[in-house]
Amino acid sequence: MKTKSRPLPSLHSDEEAEEFVANADLSQYDLSGFKPMRFEIEAKAAALNMRLPASLLAALKAKAKAKGIPYTRYVRMLLETDVAQSR
Repeated sequence: MKTKSRPLPSLHSDEEAEEFVANADLSQYDLSGFKPMRFEIEAKAAALNMRLPASLLAALKAKAKAKGIPYTRYVRMLLETDVAQSR
């Protein structure tokens, strides 16, 4: 018999969230609305300046806009993904 998942409680601070995650059995909650997140923690100490054909830049900006992120972040994600796959 399958039990119904409970909705997640409203958490109003980082401390409340940390305590909830540390003590709750998350298998009892409906996590279907969650999606993977990636947090940028590492400081960006180096800069890159490159020239691209206008059509390529426009295509990059359009794809980034469709994903709801800045185009510079989208380009960085493409570079990170390619480097990670080649390791």
